[in-house]
Amino acid sequence: MRRLLFEIGQAAAAALAELYDLTSPKLFGVILRIQRDRSLAEDILQDAYLRIWRAAGSYDPEAGRPLAWLCTIARNRAIDGLRRKGAVEVQGPVRDDGEDWVARLMDPHDDAAAFLDRDALAACLGRLEPAHRDCVVLAYCEGQSREELAQRYERPVNTIKTWLHRALASLKTCLEAVS
Repeated sequence: MRRLLFEIGQAAAAALAELYDLTSPKLFGVILRIQRDRSLAEDILQDAYLRIWRAAGSYDPEAGRPLAWLCTIARNRAIDGLRRKGAVEVQGPVRDDGEDWVARLMDPHDDAAAFLDRDALAACLGRLEPAHRDCVVLAYCEGQSREELAQRYERPVNTIKTWLHRALASLKTCLEAVS
């Protein structure tokens, strides 16, 4: 995928088509977790690939895996789409019904080449403080903003920002140690 991103950065349309074929099911799954309207999710997917086309030249392999970078773009486009429609509040809170946290983060259709190993992610999420883990899941799966999380946890926005930053840094360190 790094090669494809490099080629896309050089304006190679064929590389974008190949990347789309390889990654669109995963990115569509990420978008559907946030934007549940399939028609709007399809539009957001196209918008995400337009963003990828424009930003591929800025991809830094040292910053992370290509698929993680692509998923971040798709996720951000989906959240932006909700915000433009004023629908961020439509995304409900995570329920205390025993729902699997990892299942909310992982695509159930991923095969053995998934960008994160399910067991490793579960173990690393389990090491986080519960409130920090909840914030990560609410932000990245439900599309809640820092402001919404601050209101939910009755904390200042900067505290939520710190929680998210530290939780993601801990996850990254943990996942790198596992792989």
